[in-house]
Amino acid sequence: MTTKTVLISGASIAGPVLAFWLRRYGFAPTIVELGDGLRPGGQAVDLRGAGRQVADRMGVMPRIRELRVDERGVANVDANGRWVMSMPADMFDGDGMVAEIEIMRGDLTQVLYDATKDDVEYLFNDRITELAEERDGVTVRFASGAVRAFDLVVGADGVHSGVRRLAFGPEENYVRPLGAYTAYFTVPDPGDLENWLLMFNAPGGRVAAIRPERGGTAKALLSFTSEPLGYDRNDVDQQRQILADAFAGVGWRVPAMLDAMWGASDFYFDTICQVHLEKWSRGRVALVGDAGYCGSPLTGMGTSMALVGAYVLAGELAVARGDHEAAFARYQEVMRDYVRQCQTLPPGGVSSYAPQTQLMISVRDLSMRVMTRRPLRRILAKRVFEHADAITLPDYGGARGDTA
Repeated sequence: MTTKTVLISGASIAGPVLAFWLRRYGFAPTIVELGDGLRPGGQAVDLRGAGRQVADRMGVMPRIRELRVDERGVANVDANGRWVMSMPADMFDGDGMVAEIEIMRGDLTQVLYDATKDDVEYLFNDRITELAEERDGVTVRFASGAVRAFDLVVGADGVHSGVRRLAFGPEENYVRPLGAYTAYFTVPDPGDLENWLLMFNAPGGRVAAIRPERGGTAKALLSFTSEPLGYDRNDVDQQRQILADAFAGVGWRVPAMLDAMWGASDFYFDTICQVHLEKWSRGRVALVGDAGYCGSPLTGMGTSMALVGAYVLAGELAVARGDHEAAFARYQEVMRDYVRQCQTLPPGGVSSYAPQTQLMISVRDLSMRVMTRRPLRRILAKRVFEHADAITLPDYGGARGDTA
């Protein structure tokens, strides 16, 4: 083994999964996380196809099933709350718009942390500020002032990756906005969701949704189309005001959502975008998950790509006995087609998700009703929901979570 120490930036999903497998294969992973702890809350995320297989091989699926959200499906509603289109969760074999396995991001992060905390070093409330690659490693300077040397560095720190900026260049070279913004935050459970995600479209490219979660709360989601906005990513009140202005005058449940927004401690706001790089590695630095190949929330594949990408990267490093050049090349080769398919947007992309006129909303809902009926259901499944299984997971020496 020529490589032993690996610094991973990001303690959300891809980072802990990568650390889990690296530790199993004899590496010494360290995770650095900007927050002072795990980020609570977050939107519900899907485990689909190969992503579920990775979680199963880690041995964490029983806990994930215990914590999953009881979500029966998704329904589009009009301004009066009348259902105009619905898609049950068991449609498309559990890999539709609402997957069979849905879990709040904060709960999944906790599960992955619990699976790694005993034998992985975590550095909270810190971040990487400088990377200096040497012949036999990378010297890393942290915001805390500490300086340490690692054999490899991996960015698992999301769309706005600091590792990517330091090793690959400015964010604007790789992040492609799709013309919309989204926000989500916790609200009181209104008591009448009956375990369904309800979604409402208003003219002007505005989308409001509310979905159940465990423990007497619900998650509100508000999205809107827009040209690029200039705002401070650290100024949450400014972001809340942007959202309030964008949804002024919108009916349905939106006024109650906006009222709850101002007191929500887990408010999140960002652009809807994709991340594209020709290569996910440079020298001794690699990227995994959203930092390297975010598909946007519209694809529903972000969590699965993070799980699969971390599993493959760790496995290829193990097979290559730490030869990072060979491992990074194989990681790219194994993941390339899977990532390409998972980044494919649903038909119509943002314009279908957030139509601009009431006529376009009605046409979209009608087309969805038609496409979810036999025999056209198979066409929709092939075009939208089959990406989850677009990869055959390698078995890296038979190391599974239940036997390793």
